[in-house]
Amino acid sequence: MRTYSLTLKDRYKQFRHWQRQPYAVRPRSEEEHDCPTCATRYRGNYCPTCGQSAVVGRYSVRSALMQFLDVWGMGNRGMFHTLRDLLLRPGYMIRDYLGGMQMAYFPPFKMFFILTTISLLVVHGFNIRMQNQIDTDVTEPVTAVTSVNSRIDRLVERAETFQDQYPNLFGLCMVMLLSAFLFPLLRHSPAVPDMRYSELIVALIYTANMYSLWTIVFDFLCLDDTFEDAALALMLIPLHQYCGYSWAQLLFRIFTAFVLLFLVLVLGIRLCFVL
Repeated sequence: MRTYSLTLKDRYKQFRHWQRQPYAVRPRSEEEHDCPTCATRYRGNYCPTCGQSAVVGRYSVRSALMQFLDVWGMGNRGMFHTLRDLLLRPGYMIRDYLGGMQMAYFPPFKMFFILTTISLLVVHGFNIRMQNQIDTDVTEPVTAVTSVNSRIDRLVERAETFQDQYPNLFGLCMVMLLSAFLFPLLRHSPAVPDMRYSELIVALIYTANMYSLWTIVFDFLCLDDTFEDAALALMLIPLHQYCGYSWAQLLFRIFTAFVLLFLVLVLGIRLCFVL
């Protein structure tokens, strides 16, 4: 029993060590190749003249699949490595990407819209139950005689409905709003002491992408919304790994940012309705 426990501990240490390692790029091949496209003779992984990969075999199911994914922008730029690292080492992956390893990972904004499209397909019936998960109930229109508090309540209900129906788009809106309040609190973090606002945006978009991955899985399996709520807690992991704060420090900063955002939203909504 003790040996088994030590083995698990060693494996966990190996996993933690792997998490902190940057993306491993395939070493340059020293074998000579004749490019079948432009007939250039070269050494390396790609033809220096036309850019074709040196690993080109007979046409197969895998190559057909990769060409199909290329149509959606998913067959290159490390899409599958990005998905893996977003699930297993998200914050370290974000740091690698912002540190200059941009060819190794899929672009964050393009990935966000692809995942949003997949999410919409899943909730509209492309799941194991072939069931539309969108609530089609129509909210009653707001009349002019409705009180301010009642109209605010209706606005909150509509926001909650939008979150349930389009969690990815709602997440993007929250990312853009929250970033303005998070940046002053995270800009001098231990791991990134000179963080830029644009870098925080990219980090938050990748974080939203990680959340989208989990919600797509849960929606595809038609699991309860409780699992999606639990996935929100996982969004702390990328920021913890990327910024280097302790859990207590990070939670305090995120809580402060949410409080400031809430106060600004409430004040802004009330002013709009009163005026």
